[in-house]
Amino acid sequence: MEKEELITKLKKIVLPYIQDQEAFDHLSEETRFITDLKINSANLVDVILDVEDEFDIRIENEEMEQMVSVVAAMNIITAKMGKQ
Repeated sequence: MEKEELITKLKKIVLPYIQDQEAFDHLSEETRFITDLKINSANLVDVILDVEDEFDIRIENEEMEQMVSVVAAMNIITAKMGKQ
């Protein structure tokens, strides 16, 4: 999957949970879910569940703890999809 396609899918997933529209408008690989987009930790769990559904993958607890930014999410998703 192309990087731009992956970012587009992630943007659709996080959109309902963001609290900072300006940060969302400038979303990049470096964007952090909690500090930049102001997604609270409970909603971050929802984001992770939505990622699992969207990409048909299973994210383990230790991976969930690492999934704090767009690039981290992209790396986890890419690795999981490569193992299928």
